[in-house]
Amino acid sequence: MSITLYVPRDAVALGLGANRVARALFAGAERRGLDVTIVRTGSRGMLWLEPMVEVATPEGRIAYGPVTLSDVDGLLDAGLATGGEHALRLGDPEKMPYLARQHRLTFQRCGVVDPVSVEDYRAHGGYNGLEAALKLDAAGIVGQVRDSGLRGRGGAGFPAGIKWNTVMLASSEQKYVVCNADEGDSGTFADRMMMEGDPFNLIEGMTIASIATGATRGYIYLRSEYPQAFATLKEAIANAGKGGFLGDNIMGSGKAFHLEVRLGAGAYICGEETSLLESLEGRRGIVRAKPPIPALKGFLGQPTLVNNVMTFTAVPYILEHGAKAYADYGMGRSLGTLAIQLAGNIKHGGLIEYAFGITLREIIEDFGGGTQSGRPIRAVQVGGPLGAYFPDHLLDTPLDYEAMAAKKGLVGHGGIVVFDDTVDMAKQARFAFEFCAVESCGKCTPCRIGATRGVETMDKVIAGIRPTENLAIVADLCDVMTDGSLCAMGGLTPMPVMSAITHFPEDFQQRGPMSVAAE
Repeated sequence: MSITLYVPRDAVALGLGANRVARALFAGAERRGLDVTIVRTGSRGMLWLEPMVEVATPEGRIAYGPVTLSDVDGLLDAGLATGGEHALRLGDPEKMPYLARQHRLTFQRCGVVDPVSVEDYRAHGGYNGLEAALKLDAAGIVGQVRDSGLRGRGGAGFPAGIKWNTVMLASSEQKYVVCNADEGDSGTFADRMMMEGDPFNLIEGMTIASIATGATRGYIYLRSEYPQAFATLKEAIANAGKGGFLGDNIMGSGKAFHLEVRLGAGAYICGEETSLLESLEGRRGIVRAKPPIPALKGFLGQPTLVNNVMTFTAVPYILEHGAKAYADYGMGRSLGTLAIQLAGNIKHGGLIEYAFGITLREIIEDFGGGTQSGRPIRAVQVGGPLGAYFPDHLLDTPLDYEAMAAKKGLVGHGGIVVFDDTVDMAKQARFAFEFCAVESCGKCTPCRIGATRGVETMDKVIAGIRPTENLAIVADLCDVMTDGSLCAMGGLTPMPVMSAITHFPEDFQQRGPMSVAAE
């Protein structure tokens, strides 16, 4: 009997023993006289169920999870090969509520395909967007991106079409396309999941961007902490080249695009596009003053399109299905879907792709299942370590750039970190300053010195030393950092600090030596 099993090679699944499970499944199937093929996929994003094993049946795939080494023999004896009943049987993954409720446009193939197989990618609709793009001129491609309403998914939310148009119109013999894959925000992992699970989607999006802007060379700037993604990307790029989807003659069009992966050195600030370009050029990652903007003078002084992984990977869908099909999702000026990453003290952490407009409460309760501890939610941080802390009464805020900004928050890269009622918000405010002090590139004084003074002042507040006066100093420091910092590193650090002080004032009052000693 011949069976096909799907076992994830995503970093989370590997950390939970997926390789051992795959080897045991292969050996156990052989002992039972089964002809087994194991396809290593990405993750579907239900991280609490990893490693999640799927088997192909005539009725479709059937999932089991989380599978440990000790479960393998029992699963095989229970009829895993035919989707048999077992305590770990989850059924058709596409019908599981967590997945069935989502709007999977960008992540439709993640966890489904072999991430390094061009043939598998093509069989699931891959490169249809590139084919459509090659039938348009550069302005036509940029027009589709503009009309879709796509905004930069890295955090800034800047309209992608405007940036693409600027690079397209720039005059230069050499232009570049650069992908910011330096995913450093706490509680974010969408970029990693995409690069490990569907790297051709990123490659295709960057290739479409190269044709639209006239760039012939591209770089994926990847954080060094993602070795699995690095290996997967390199293999996928090589296979794309062999298949004629990269190189000097893309799909026989005569268009050229050459792509490389470059590893960063572990600096959070290199998630800022000008620091990234400095690092890519071989220098220390330090923020550049703007203007000039990278779209006109970027990598090696040439016009450069810099976008985030999630921005590029939205493009193939837009080109294949049209701008309106993408813009029909979302609300207001926040169109399309967002890759939401749910982490922290949460029962069902993972990745959710959903149209803009869903509320924080819906995400946390309907998808996340509440806190892992079972205790009440006290605070939710949205948008990474520089995002605001929202209390319960703000959890009905929709995930929308303008709606979040109106509540003094940000969408950022879509990361949501949940805290229960045991969290100390004064310590969280201190952490924001400490994080900025450690990660600042040091170029501008408000960020470099302001964050350091912020840590010192918060230590006084926590120790109960003249809290009213010292909180006033914190507010002044935050004003200076917001108004005077060169980039968002210092400019946004006040957001978590001031949101914690505003929404949880009780944590900043009546403190003293007793609370410090209790730590």
